[in-house]
Amino acid sequence: MDTTAIGQVGLDQQAATYGRGVAFPVALAPTSRVALSAGPENIATALRVILATEPGERLMLPAFGAGLRRFLFEPNIPATHRQIEDAVRRAVTRWEPRVAVDAISVTAAREDPAAARIDLHYRLVATGTAAELNVSVAVGAGARGGQA
Repeated sequence: MDTTAIGQVGLDQQAATYGRGVAFPVALAPTSRVALSAGPENIATALRVILATEPGERLMLPAFGAGLRRFLFEPNIPATHRQIEDAVRRAVTRWEPRVAVDAISVTAAREDPAAARIDLHYRLVATGTAAELNVSVAVGAGARGGQA
């Protein structure tokens, strides 16, 4: 058996355990088909989609998403970070049953005063494997309440 076939068996097992879906952002695979994600990467992709989606964007599932754009003009301060953390926890708990949230940390992004950094620590329910996802979300600039 060649290594390509061995690798495919591993991917098929991961897909059976964690699922498989369209990669995000949507792209073409080398085979000119829509690229797919499988295994733990599929779960990370699903989490990114949840965090990037606003409620109301999905017609058949209008409550889906974390709704993080509502913080766009909020000040980049700990009170806003706590609200973002709560929104992330509610959305992930509701929409991604394949993970258990261990911790969420939201802080001002060092490289961008108009962004907050979300560090989501979670465990894969199927295996107990720990994982982490880091995402930035646009918020107001600094503690000045978003003033330029």
